Order: sequence, then C-alpha cells, then structure tokens
Amino acid sequence: RVPSHFEPHLAPRPEVLPSPTPGVRMSHRPLSLDLDREKHLVVAWDDGRVSTYPIALLRRLSPSADARELRRELAANPLAVLPSGAGTAGPLRAESAELVGNYALRISFSDGHSTGIYSWSYLREIDPDAPPAPGASGTRGP
Repeated sequence: RVPSHFEPHLAPRPEVLPSPTPGVRMSHRPLSLDLDREKHLVVAWDDGRVSTYPIALLRRLSPSADARELRRELAANPLAVLPSGAGTAGPLRAESAELVGNYALRISFSDGHSTGIYSWSYLREIDPDAPPAPGASGTRGP
C-alpha cells in the first residue's frame, strides 16, 4: 500500500548554472513534496514559492511522448476523439510517485498512465500558481 502522504527529504542545495548574468539561478529545486493522491501535489520550492498541482492537471499535462502527441492532435483538431482510459471506476487519482534521480518525479495514475517524468523545470513551467510573466496580459494557464 502506498502512503497518501509523500514527502521525500531533499537537501536545499543551491544550484547555480551557467547564466548570462553571473549569480542568477537558472533552475529551482523542491524542498518538499506532499502528494495527496485524491487531490493534488504540493511542492515547496527553494525560492519560497509553494505550488499546488491538481491531479487532473498533472495527468492532462503529462510530459510523456504519448500525452504530448495527443495535445498536438487536439490543438490541430479540437473535434478529435479522445482515447478511452484504462476503464477504472471513480475519479482520477495518483496511485504512487517516485523520485527520478535528483531532477524529477514520476507519477502513476489510476487510469494506468505512468510514463510521464516531471522534471523540476517542467513543474515550474506548468505551475498554476505562478505569477504572470512581466509584461504578460490576461490570465495564465496551460
């Protein structure tokens, strides 16, 4: 049985990558991950931001090759037929999550999908709680 509370210990190790501006951090690392399998993944980042990712959003924006291809097809043809899920009863859940090295998280969903590897940079990119980029107008959303 997988615990509903998932919180691996990640040491807050500053990682400054090569940048055009010396000393500017190019990627952020999570300090803690908290998975509520029914609702969301909460990530506390090393810069103080706390991001909450609903399970359905994580599944819809899976970085796996098949999910990216499906999103491309839907963008090209909004009337495309969606593939059926694995036939599971009940709402979508995160069944488990595991760290992939020190750079990502793999989540297995109740519909059978488990091939998406969510890198820390990808999670920051799809963060529904992120403030709008400077100069951006309208609302932010994937």
